[in-house]
Amino acid sequence: MAEQTQGAVPLSAVIADAATGVALALRGEGDPYALSAVLRQSDALAPAAIRVLGADALAPYAMDHPGTPAVGGDDAEVVRQALTAYPPGADASEVSVWTYRGLVEASHAFLPGDARHWPPPPEAAAGWVDTDPWPKLSHRVSQLAALALPGLAPGLAEQLAARTDDLARGFVRAVRRRDWLQAAGLGRWLARLPDVPQTLGLDSGLAFVRQMGGGDPRVTLHVVAARRFHGRGW
Repeated sequence: MAEQTQGAVPLSAVIADAATGVALALRGEGDPYALSAVLRQSDALAPAAIRVLGADALAPYAMDHPGTPAVGGDDAEVVRQALTAYPPGADASEVSVWTYRGLVEASHAFLPGDARHWPPPPEAAAGWVDTDPWPKLSHRVSQLAALALPGLAPGLAEQLAARTDDLARGFVRAVRRRDWLQAAGLGRWLARLPDVPQTLGLDSGLAFVRQMGGGDPRVTLHVVAARRFHGRGW
């Protein structure tokens, strides 16, 4: 998705602000989370920002505890705008199709209302999980970190479980290359998957990624989500 601007505010800044709001909510800090407050319908960049964040735009609503934020009445409309404005085209990449599917799944799971308000999840190919060499696999999986939310993409998670060792190799490689966003995304998926090698040191690794890459709100979001939903990275 191309970078856009509205006045002097680039899309990247809108995404960063929204990611910060999600991370604060997952930590139980800041004002009560409402997607429609963080990304208002009147903001021309809101649909694009939600499309980039994917299911993470709704991550605070996935928390199952008394502090779970209440879903705002305008949230469904904000998400619907994003789904309508940016559906994957016929030539869309696997990552684009999967992130769109993840946002649809999260809308069904975390937003109240009639399921007919949401488009059906598109078919998303997953043959690449079995055939990609581990560096390419790691790159794609890191871009799908928002799908590591509990309950989303169960079939994909089952397939990825068979390549946990390869994703662990990718995590180490990303840390060594100081690619903190890729490391955070891979670490978040590893936090969800079973049978992660103890020798990886995932908890200390995620803490290190947060320390080194925490200037990027999306890095922070991934690490906080790994802690909140899977208890890893403390």
